[in-house]
Amino acid sequence: MERNVQITDTTLRDAHQSLWATRMRTADMLPIAEKLDQIGFHSLEVWGGVTFDVCMRYLNEDPWERLRLLKKQIKKTPLQMLLRGQSLVGYKHYPDDVVEAFISKAVEKGINIIRVFDALNDIRNLETAIRASKKAGAHAQAAMIYTVSPVHTNQHYLDMGLQLAEMGADSICIKDMAGLLAPFRAYELVKLLKEKLGIPVQLHCHYIGGLAVGTYLKAVEAGVDVIDTATVPLAFGASLPPVETVVRALQGSLYDTGLNIHNLFEVAEFFEEMRKNSGFERGVTRINDMRVFDHQVPGGMISNLVTQLEEQKALYRMGEVLTEIPRVREDLGYPPLVTPTSQIVGTQAVLNVLTGERYKLVPGEVRDYLQGRYGRPPAPVNQEIARKVLGDREPITCRPADLLEPKLDKIRKEMKELASGEEDVLSYALFPQVGKRFLEERNRGGRKEPNARAEKANQNQINSTQKGSVAQVKDKTIKPVPALEPALLGPDGKGTAKEDRKMNLGDVKDLIRLVNETGITEVKLESDGVKLAIKKGRSLEAEVGSTGPSTPAPAVNPELKEAGSTLPDRTATKDQTGLIPVVSPMVGTFYRAPSPEADPYVKIGEQVKKGQTLCIIEAMKLMNKIDAELEGEIVEITVENGSPVEYGQTLFLVKE
Repeated sequence: MERNVQITDTTLRDAHQSLWATRMRTADMLPIAEKLDQIGFHSLEVWGGVTFDVCMRYLNEDPWERLRLLKKQIKKTPLQMLLRGQSLVGYKHYPDDVVEAFISKAVEKGINIIRVFDALNDIRNLETAIRASKKAGAHAQAAMIYTVSPVHTNQHYLDMGLQLAEMGADSICIKDMAGLLAPFRAYELVKLLKEKLGIPVQLHCHYIGGLAVGTYLKAVEAGVDVIDTATVPLAFGASLPPVETVVRALQGSLYDTGLNIHNLFEVAEFFEEMRKNSGFERGVTRINDMRVFDHQVPGGMISNLVTQLEEQKALYRMGEVLTEIPRVREDLGYPPLVTPTSQIVGTQAVLNVLTGERYKLVPGEVRDYLQGRYGRPPAPVNQEIARKVLGDREPITCRPADLLEPKLDKIRKEMKELASGEEDVLSYALFPQVGKRFLEERNRGGRKEPNARAEKANQNQINSTQKGSVAQVKDKTIKPVPALEPALLGPDGKGTAKEDRKMNLGDVKDLIRLVNETGITEVKLESDGVKLAIKKGRSLEAEVGSTGPSTPAPAVNPELKEAGSTLPDRTATKDQTGLIPVVSPMVGTFYRAPSPEADPYVKIGEQVKKGQTLCIIEAMKLMNKIDAELEGEIVEITVENGSPVEYGQTLFLVKE
């Protein structure tokens, strides 16, 4: 029986989020929008995810205006967005009144299909969003986050699908953000859902490890209704499979998509020119990407980890972090690694490695997660770690949003001088710090200059694993090859050979091993200002980061200790004035208060107690509370509110 398979195009949202750090501007999209509208896609995913944040934070664009302009050009094809359930397009839960107002406004401005997911697959966190989507007249698609663990069985997903269908979902999406869904497992799962649910099933697979095209073909055989792809210049790698390949694979079969391959290549040529002119890389699958089958870390999360470790001057410890991530994930009850849980798990793993002690430094989001403020984990959490992290805090068993008071009316009053409409109020409600800065600059008619450190970090995110690095050994130049051998350096270890190969993170680990085995005196890696230096007589304890003042990374500790305290060792010895500095444990943005309207945590002259919150460092989408480790008086606050800070930079001076 012939059955046309439909296709959702993700080029204008997920594809450039996965490959280009979401840096495609609205002006880049508009010239091709009408052509995309004529292709015959099931839908165009154009909004949601991190695009909302990036528009204001980095591109100086209003995300609502982007949606308005796209809707003006795209008249036939439904517009689709990705929504993080109770977190909307942010990284924390919002009250029901904010969720309802945001969804209503999004539909009013042009969104037709809302794909709703929860990072923990806790359906309680989807209730309000599904109800609000249907009330506003949108198609409510409920997504199930696919991952692999002892608890994520086909029966688990069937049970979840039945509950979502009963909740009123118009369709179901299997969202495989890490490319873990194997073809034959896909056939079994899709067939089961199609037999039991009675509503359409869509499949979203990232390419990453290379399974996705085969997975799509088996899912099509099993009866999947819609599959997600991207135009070929923004496909492969951490992105999705290319639409051109999928269309050609199904052409002439019982499942022919009916899309014109020539029209698709016209679209591809437009984006290829954009790619070349912008200097963006293609999506490429590498050995470290293939290791997703082992560590299950999505490609986008790998890029974030590279950025974090570069900023913390510890890129050489990536192997330790990838080993630590599954341990943290098990401790936290096997959450799928998708925003925000990917940031929660990944950042905790980085901190565990860099501090040399597991859970010595715990971001507020990890504490909130263990308390239940994000929802119910798929499996029980490690109770020993939960007790250490939570202390006397009681776990939460209700729907987390039930604890949040309505706040939209209060925000409307606060923003009446700054906001020009309900869209501005909602932008501020979701991102108080970023939204306020954006609106102030817009109202002044000025252009907000992007945060230079953040821009550099995000450019590194795009390119860090895609550019070759040159190693200098005793003033001789070599380019390390994937299987580094001592012979490359010559019998004296001084380096006499040259090879023209590119270097990736696996090569860094091999180079570290080689340095430790041969005892060479000094090595420097140079790539876009990133340097690594090793001195004679030490195992590899390197400095990796931007050029400029650097801080030695913590010593390697292969056996991470279990922590007895969640307080980090962030204070140094007294300086020449007798004051004790409190330093930043990470690269990020410094905030004196949790939001612009709130009072600062501490003021100059204030007496603080041990464990009292001093400030917040925002890093990798997490708001990390920095607590005092001693009692004393705040003598000086050395950083301006909203300013970028570096690893080890002094934040406060305290008189003990």
